[in-house]
Amino acid sequence: MPDAIVAEGLVKKYGDVAALDGMALTVPEGTVFGLLGPNGAGKTTTVRILTTLLKPDAGHAMVAGFDVVRDAHRLRAHIGASGQYAAVDDHLTGAENLEMVGRLYHLGVKRSRQRARELLERFDLTEAADRPVQGYSGGMRRRLDLAGALVAHPPVLFLDEPTTGLDPRARIGLWDVISELVAEGTTVLLTTQYLEEADRLADRIAVVDHGHVIALGTADELKDQVGGDRIQLSLTDAANLRAAARMLAPLAVGNVQIDAAALQMTVPVSGGAAALTQALGHLAAQRITVRDAGLRRPTLDDVFLSLTGREADEKIKETIR
Repeated sequence: MPDAIVAEGLVKKYGDVAALDGMALTVPEGTVFGLLGPNGAGKTTTVRILTTLLKPDAGHAMVAGFDVVRDAHRLRAHIGASGQYAAVDDHLTGAENLEMVGRLYHLGVKRSRQRARELLERFDLTEAADRPVQGYSGGMRRRLDLAGALVAHPPVLFLDEPTTGLDPRARIGLWDVISELVAEGTTVLLTTQYLEEADRLADRIAVVDHGHVIALGTADELKDQVGGDRIQLSLTDAANLRAAARMLAPLAVGNVQIDAAALQMTVPVSGGAAALTQALGHLAAQRITVRDAGLRRPTLDDVFLSLTGREADEKIKETIR
């Protein structure tokens, strides 16, 4: 399968700050590639370089067979992009927004109008087509923005945190649209802070921090890197938290996390249900009462904490090795 996107050694600095520090990635055609990382990790800068909005200070990249610097003008006709904030004109109707994009792509008046109506129907916006966008909901604006990125049938689509700020129902609806596009052969590079989003959509995921890739694989492979499962325990007595954590540390494949306010702890393990049974046996032997216990797969915070040294929401919790 040929590669739709290839980037090697991308560097971008702003003064003394390196937004990108050797970014490298390869995306095969017809797949979804997820860039997962905290704010400031370099995701958006990567997208801006790959969409010709920024020039790298070093390194090179090819998208759809075009060099992003040398062939920037020709490349723009082969890509679509949707950013974190819907780039639509509030004073125009939904149809007028898409027709304007079509004319910018030199599709002509007739074809631009036809393409606008096709996309409005596809994104379930037909009833709102002739209403000013300023009256659209957040989910509708996001769908319209994505429709605008598809006006010229681009083979490569860049989505920079496309579901940020959307409610769960709108987010799932947008996921369905992205899945349909990929099934039709579109290549998608998706940046996100949501592991569940990357898990649902991406064929492969690169975890990015400090401007370069620190881990690469499928969602399951990344979860396995930080311990296949998590034991989640709630105790009845805060006085037992630290003693319980020390007792269970030998079972852990990483740090035991304590949330004292919630009387909870999280223990990364590799033994699944057997490890949970063993942990409960150790606590029962020491007469430490457990209010609730469960076994779960790693979450976004687990991956971030292990790979970047901090949680996605940057909350600080105590850890015991």
